[in-house]
Amino acid sequence: MKRKKNENYFDIFVELVEYSCDAAKLLNVILNNYNHEEVIYKMEEMHAIEYGGDVQRHIMMKKLAREFITPISREDIMDMADAIDNVTDTIEDVLMRMYMFNILKVREDAIKFSELIVKCCDALKSALKEFHNFRKQEKIHEKIMEINHLEETGDKIFTESIRRLYVNCKDPIEVNAWNQILEYLEKCCDACEDVADVIESVMMKNS
Repeated sequence: MKRKKNENYFDIFVELVEYSCDAAKLLNVILNNYNHEEVIYKMEEMHAIEYGGDVQRHIMMKKLAREFITPISREDIMDMADAIDNVTDTIEDVLMRMYMFNILKVREDAIKFSELIVKCCDALKSALKEFHNFRKQEKIHEKIMEINHLEETGDKIFTESIRRLYVNCKDPIEVNAWNQILEYLEKCCDACEDVADVIESVMMKNS
């Protein structure tokens, strides 16, 4: 991704979350068209997205190290970059566990989760597109509320999916594998809410 001249940190946050959105969409496509023999190749595709985000974050940190004046505090910039990076990392972790546990067939609950994660990341991107104008907070607050609502939906899906797993699945190895995968899917939603929390914290500090 080519960086524009004089690009500010708010633009970079949007670039970073685009990697999260790409990872979420890829996970959703993989789960909706699941082929366990292709997972190892899909992991490479997913890792390329995650690595791209890491490179952009590193470039941003070098920019931060040489600048004296920043639009928000250095700590907030670093917290935001780390929180966004964690979203992408956690999405990659889901696919890694599907590979490690040799998942042969996808549960419907996982597909529901992946669709929700796409919505979470899209809402996060919309919030970060407005973040440069954080002193006029109405649009950002709407997106933060949307992310909070989506995360609550994720909690409900997690509760019900874990119950269905333990009620319907009799294989203890499969139960253990899916228990962990569903936990990581739920963590993806939590990670999106963590970014929203950083946005809200910055607005509070600067209002």
